[in-house]
Amino acid sequence: MDTTRPLRPEDKVFVAGHRGLVGSAILRALTARGHTNIVTRSHGELDLTRQAETEAFFAAERPTHVVMAAAKVGGIHANATYPADFIGINTSIALNTLDAAHKTGCRKFLFLGSTCIYPKHAPQPIPEDSLLTGPLEPTNEWYAIAKIAGLKLALAYRRQYGFDAVSAMPTNLYGPNDNFDPENSHVLPALIRRFHEAKEAGAKEVVVWGSGSPLREFIHVDDLADAALHVLERYSEDQHINIGTGEEVSIRRLAETVKQVVGFTGDLVFDRSKPDGTPRKLADSSKLKALGWTAKIPFKEGLEETYRWYREDYLPGLKTVA
Repeated sequence: MDTTRPLRPEDKVFVAGHRGLVGSAILRALTARGHTNIVTRSHGELDLTRQAETEAFFAAERPTHVVMAAAKVGGIHANATYPADFIGINTSIALNTLDAAHKTGCRKFLFLGSTCIYPKHAPQPIPEDSLLTGPLEPTNEWYAIAKIAGLKLALAYRRQYGFDAVSAMPTNLYGPNDNFDPENSHVLPALIRRFHEAKEAGAKEVVVWGSGSPLREFIHVDDLADAALHVLERYSEDQHINIGTGEEVSIRRLAETVKQVVGFTGDLVFDRSKPDGTPRKLADSSKLKALGWTAKIPFKEGLEETYRWYREDYLPGLKTVA
């Protein structure tokens, strides 16, 4: 079962979800390493929620390695609005791809989830073995349950078939190709968009919910991609593994840094009448560190790059669509 070795030129890697935040970063990382034997399909070309399509694709391409980065993702509003989509689509993708990969001789399968799988009141930093020890955070439970199902499916295929499927749980991500939609984005891209629009409109202030005191952990998606390939090549165990930086930032500091990076000169106001959410959320990434990997991209530098991508790629793309 254990295939802990570097990728070779003959290894064919299927990057599922290559147009998204995570998948596009995996693609960049593989390309930067000089790996060219890569298979991708857009959602229009391959719907991984459809079993027959998925089986036909795997039978034709027979990838030796799979990085599963395809998923329906979104923030609190999206989870609340589309619960059936979040649990149904993500569970279907996990089952169909795992089963087809196993049946067509795939040697290594990496399932990517999220640290939102952990209980709302998990110990801090959050160790991998805190999974299923308490209730989930209600605002993202549908996505979390689907990702728990995915990692358990990977474990089941390891146990029953000896299939080398491993799972990695990244912390909060940001970077190029993020989702900046005002209704469905996560906190960091939402702040970037809000401060940018306030700057363009000449607004006097930007209001952020809560006190600003909660602590969060963020990892640049290019660091995540590097870590994911590190895991793909060096990790083969039953238990999933966390991917994080080990560094925390308060929501206040996050907002202040985004304000500075964007160049907004108005006031930053915290609305303490609004909820703070979980006080702290930090992943215990000591297992990953023991494998010899640590994050490389400084937080502010990553934010500057993300804002540059937002201005130069995301906004012109919106104008083209309009």
